[in-house]
Amino acid sequence: MRVAFYAPMKAPDDPVPSGDRTISRLFLRALEVAGHEAEVVCHFRSRDGAGDAARQARLGALGRRLAEKLAERLARRPVELQPRAWLTYHVYHKAPDWLGPAIADALDIPYLIAEASSAPKQAGGKWAIGYRAANDAIARADAVLSLNSDDLNCLSPVVRQPVLMRRLWPFIDTAPFSAAAAHRAEHRAALARSHGLDPARPWLLAVGMMRPGDKEASFRRLAAALVRLQDRDWHLLVAGDGPARGEIVRVLEAAIPGRTSHLGLVPEGDLPGLNAACDLLTWPAVREAFGMALVEAQAAGLPVVACATRGVPDIVSGGISGLLPEPDDDAAFAQAVARLLDNPARRAEMGRVAGRLAAERHDISGAATLLDATLSVLRHKRLN
Repeated sequence: MRVAFYAPMKAPDDPVPSGDRTISRLFLRALEVAGHEAEVVCHFRSRDGAGDAARQARLGALGRRLAEKLAERLARRPVELQPRAWLTYHVYHKAPDWLGPAIADALDIPYLIAEASSAPKQAGGKWAIGYRAANDAIARADAVLSLNSDDLNCLSPVVRQPVLMRRLWPFIDTAPFSAAAAHRAEHRAALARSHGLDPARPWLLAVGMMRPGDKEASFRRLAAALVRLQDRDWHLLVAGDGPARGEIVRVLEAAIPGRTSHLGLVPEGDLPGLNAACDLLTWPAVREAFGMALVEAQAAGLPVVACATRGVPDIVSGGISGLLPEPDDDAAFAQAVARLLDNPARRAEMGRVAGRLAAERHDISGAATLLDATLSVLRHKRLN
């Protein structure tokens, strides 16, 4: 089946790396693995990060015009090149979908949303226009694929019945990560050589974009926790880059001087080896929906310490593949890291379980199967 794909938050070929871009690309790959032909049909970015009502109104007007033109253009294609379904990734009040519902109606094709959320507190707030538009799109959807159980309660009053509601685990191609885990010693030795690290010390890892807001807050939380552990032997490796890098480096160096290696932006192909080489992922995940870095770490056999916030407990099994202290408790986070630093055997066992669970729950093959089954059900409904 030919599937029109659209990401109003950030297109999969956007030049700036982010979790959103990564997941967009993974959805395209999952559709291809399932045997479908995915096409990015528009790069219109509907995001308003500032809560500017005038900007939201302009984006809405532009989106409606684009939807009309794009629907006409797609309808003029030869039948075999017309999309048979529309999939939008990530719809919420800051990035509503002005295109998908109108085009799906015009072409009479199923409309699917992967990852949607509804925040009732925005009904009369700065994002009221975006909130209404996002809710309208969610209500129009023939299927909603939720990557985060934290969103489900708010989605239930919005979705139109009957609608296919599917729980989809956040997913990656786990194969490169499990392969890297099998060659951990080689990756560790190479990383030690290239960055002058002591392979006998435990290596903590933090992976995140360095931008103001929640990402910077996670780095600050990490610094506040690790400053409590300077009596223990460990070294922190930080992978990431962005506009807040200077400030984040300053915060870490002030809190834990000489204990951090800043790796910068690590190429996607090097992430499996980096994760496999380390001993523990430490990431507070402040207000994150779930955190793709947590999935990647576990796929490489790396146990995790993260905060029990939003969808994080969906992907990190507390006490099994990692430890999940409560949010905003730096002392508890530090204690969790200390417990695993002091117990290498438990760390190793958690890593083994993390790798197995990641392969079972989070591999792209499972996402491909669910996407294919959902499209099949919707196609059958249309035919009947």
